[in-house]
Amino acid sequence: MTIVKQISLFDIHQLLEMESSHRYDAIFSVIDIQPIFQLFSKKTLKGAPRELNYGAMIQSLIIRIVERIPTIKDLVKRLVHDPLFRFDCGFLVSDVVPSESSYSRMIQVISESDVLEKMNDTLIKTAMLEGFLNDEHVAIDASHFEARDAFTPSEKKAP
Repeated sequence: MTIVKQISLFDIHQLLEMESSHRYDAIFSVIDIQPIFQLFSKKTLKGAPRELNYGAMIQSLIIRIVERIPTIKDLVKRLVHDPLFRFDCGFLVSDVVPSESSYSRMIQVISESDVLEKMNDTLIKTAMLEGFLNDEHVAIDASHFEARDAFTPSEKKAP
C-alpha cells in the first residue's frame, strides 16, 4: 500500500506559526477577492469619493474568520483598539473604522449576489485542472429538509 501525500495550498501548522502579517499575505495570495470588490466599485469617476475602504473591509471579514473573532461587533472593537491589526487588514491610517451597520450593509450586498458561488466554482475548476481534485472528491448535497420559523404552540387541554 502506497502513501500519497497531497500537496496543499499552505500547511496549516506553518500558517499558525507565522507572524500575523505574513499569515494574511499567504492567505490573500491564494484567494482572489477582486470579484467581491467589483460589487462595490463606483460606476463613474464623477461624484463624491467613497468614504469606506471596501477592499480592507472584505479582507477584515476574511481575517475575522482566521482569527476566530466571533462577531462583527468584536471585529470593529479590535479595529478601533489595535492599529497594527487595522493595518494588517488593509486600512490606511487616514481611513475611518467602519461601523457595524456598514459591515451589515456590505454583507447584505454580497449575500444578494452570486459572486461567492462563482468564486467557489472557479476555485473548484482550478483545483481540478491542477490535479488537486477529481470527480471522486466533489459532492453536492441536495437533501431536502423542512425549516420552521417559529415554534407552534399546541392547544391547551381544558381542566
